[in-house]
Amino acid sequence: MPDSRRDMLEPRQCRAARALLGWSRARLAEASGIPVPTLERYERGETSPYLRTVAKLRRTLERAGVIFVDPTREHGPGVTLKEGALRD
Repeated sequence: MPDSRRDMLEPRQCRAARALLGWSRARLAEASGIPVPTLERYERGETSPYLRTVAKLRRTLERAGVIFVDPTREHGPGVTLKEGALRD
C-alpha cells in the first residue's frame, strides 16, 4: 500500500525528472506501465490520478536515479539526480 507522503509527486516534478533523465513521455510510460494519455493529462494538471498510479511513476523515476526533494519553508518541491543515473 502506498504511503501518501512518500509517494507524493507533483506534475511539475514529474516533468522535471523526465527532463533531467532525457526521457520522453513515451519512455516513462513504457517504463512505468502508465498509458501515455494518462501521463499527459497528469503532467498538464488536468487530472488527479489514483495514488497507486503516482506511486508507480515515482518508483520508476527513482529506479532511474531521480531523487525527489520535498518542499520546505525555504523552497518548493524539486528533483535531482544520483551520480550515474540512467540518462537517455
